Amino acid sequence: MKRFNLILVLCMLNCFGASSLSASYDIRVVIEETVMEQKTLLSVYGYAEGVEPWQTVSITLTDEKGATIEQDPKINKIGNWEVEALDISTFADGRIDISAEVKDDRGTIVAQAGSETVLDRSFSLMDFLNKHFALSIFLLMIVLLLLGFPMKIPLIAGATLGIFLLYEGDLSQTQFMIQQMMAGIRPAALIAVPMFILSADIMTRGKSAEKLIDLVMAFVGHIKGGLAVSTAGACTVFGAVSGSTQATVVAIGGPLRPRLQQGGYKDSFILALIVNSSDIAFLIPPSIGMIIYGIVAKTSIPELFIAGIGPGLLILLLFSIYSVIYAVVNDIPTEPKASWKERRMALYNALWPLGFPAIIIGGIFGGIFSPTEAAAVSVGYAIVLEGFIFRTMKLSDFYATALSTGLVTAVVFILVGAGAAFAWVLSYAQVPQQVLGMIGIDEMGRYGVLFVISIAFFTGCMFVDPIVVILILVPIFAPVVNNVGLDPVLVGTIITLQVAIGSATPPFGCDIFTAIAIFKRPYIEVVKGTPPFIFILLSVAIALIFFPEISLYLRDVAFR
Repeated sequence: MKRFNLILVLCMLNCFGASSLSASYDIRVVIEETVMEQKTLLSVYGYAEGVEPWQTVSITLTDEKGATIEQDPKINKIGNWEVEALDISTFADGRIDISAEVKDDRGTIVAQAGSETVLDRSFSLMDFLNKHFALSIFLLMIVLLLLGFPMKIPLIAGATLGIFLLYEGDLSQTQFMIQQMMAGIRPAALIAVPMFILSADIMTRGKSAEKLIDLVMAFVGHIKGGLAVSTAGACTVFGAVSGSTQATVVAIGGPLRPRLQQGGYKDSFILALIVNSSDIAFLIPPSIGMIIYGIVAKTSIPELFIAGIGPGLLILLLFSIYSVIYAVVNDIPTEPKASWKERRMALYNALWPLGFPAIIIGGIFGGIFSPTEAAAVSVGYAIVLEGFIFRTMKLSDFYATALSTGLVTAVVFILVGAGAAFAWVLSYAQVPQQVLGMIGIDEMGRYGVLFVISIAFFTGCMFVDPIVVILILVPIFAPVVNNVGLDPVLVGTIITLQVAIGSATPPFGCDIFTAIAIFKRPYIEVVKGTPPFIFILLSVAIALIFFPEISLYLRDVAFR
């Protein structure tokens, strides 16, 4: 009997000790956050403290009609638990009660917490726009473009809509967009753009282009198709002076089109030749497109300049061959052969304009000055040449030229700023990652990546200004280029060539509309003769992918 009493006392003491221990142990469960996605997917996050291995957390969701869903999430080492993407489509719209309970091994509730959320499947414009974020922005831009707004307006509107959606209607956050616009035009290298535009404008108004045309004509004008070859050559040489495709169309196309017509060439061939040959100006330094790419991609602009020479000369060679074939097939008469005296005179007269590429390419190649300094020197050289040596421009002409350059520069800088803001919005919303993930670019090799980049830039410039395409797409592809280990200078050369091709490709290539405005010819006539030239340009683009030495050989000689 005594032994039984002793055992009973020990059991009572043991139970009392266990009860005291359980009562003193602090167990707590907390529902931290509930997230509703796609209207019917609910995620619940929380944590539990003081939970022993034999205790579990259970989550119960109940709608207003009494329907329930139960889940038993796992607790990690630090006490966190989660229920992700739980389908609640069977629940009725309205309030949903959420209960989190900690139970011991006997099913007793030792801690509890509650929360609630609302299920609302009614249509919401804001939810719809957020769900289709990228599509909503691009549709807005397309509508504005079709309504005739200049490109800067759709860009700014797209960036503003992006801010509006990202910050749930709080337009005060557009301050971030303004900051990005200012950051976009802040790089010092952009100073080179207005200066190259100004020097090209001065030469276009003066006699430099005319003297360059005479030089090329004197040496190749007499061969079969020589007049067309001279046009392509003059575009190349003037591109080495201006860096602008549109300036080349104006300066070379204006005086040479009548001569080509008199020589027996069809106007559709003439217009296509001028428009596509001007693309060489986008590759031959100084190239405004390469300057913009170098700034956005943080790549050496001098290396880009030198890398563009090889592809530019290859395009000139292929255009010349095609021009000769065209002249033979269509029995185009040849021009009289210039005497050596006439050639010497043409070379003498063109020595001053040829100083432009010598100064720009030679100065950068020799490390004498940077691209920005080269732009400043080119402006000073153009003023001296047209104002004091050729005396083709007066002080009032320089004022008008500066005003015109100011207007063009303002448009360019607005585009650059708006493009930087738009690119930031897309990046912040992780649109590039989603798009690139859809096409599986991360699994592609270097050739696959280069082909995707080529198609993207070529297609983009068929519809939008090249500067805008560079500003938007380069930040999207930059991480992929780095991951694959591609040379950014090679990528920049390919991109520059693709935007040049797209600029002269229907339906909305900007060089096409420049030619329409200058030559007063219908759209169909301007684009009719472009397919052979576009085929040649695309062939060079493909050759660059498989034979990068076309672009990188001179770069390596100069900088490696």
